[in-house]
Amino acid sequence: MYKIIHPIAGTTALATIVTFWLATVWSELLGSPATVITVKTLIPWGFLILVPALAAASLSGFRLSMQHRGPLAIRKRKRMPFIAANGVLILIPSALFLSCKAQRHELDTLFYLVQAVELVGGCTNITLLALNMRDGIRLARTRRRRLT
Repeated sequence: MYKIIHPIAGTTALATIVTFWLATVWSELLGSPATVITVKTLIPWGFLILVPALAAASLSGFRLSMQHRGPLAIRKRKRMPFIAANGVLILIPSALFLSCKAQRHELDTLFYLVQAVELVGGCTNITLLALNMRDGIRLARTRRRRLT
């Protein structure tokens, strides 16, 4: 069961964060202030998808990691605290702050400073989650080879 849940939840989480990041960059570079306001207002609603996906990926990954002791599994486990801390301490508070500022039409210097921090934090989590996905695919291949 965890072998099914983990890749689906992980892919959903990664795709959601990539969507947030790309929507933000697109709205900032090509959109109007109204587009920026809309995107920043909608992103917290995406937490309804993101948070359960991350929780499911984390819990199922923890269960699956009990079966693996190799370097790939260890690297995946070591990345998870950074992914979680970045999300809880930087990304979620930034997104909520930016949503509030956007709803008040306050696209000021502070808004763009926090926006820059959020984009860097988002890029960091995208990279770390992609590395975990790569290592997870390698672990699955290794396991399949052992079974055949």
